[in-house]
Amino acid sequence: MDLVRILFAILLPPLGVFLQVGFAGAFWLNILLTLLGYIPGIIHAVYIIAKR
Repeated sequence: MDLVRILFAILLPPLGVFLQVGFAGAFWLNILLTLLGYIPGIIHAVYIIAKR
């Protein structure tokens, strides 16, 4: 299942984080990072998925 989440994290970073944590603070932070730059959103999403 983590492979699917990482794939979603690369394509749509907020979706990958949402699948991992739901509507927690990390999700909203990831939306902000993705809006500021796509790459920071991807890095944060992969970090969140790999951490748990």
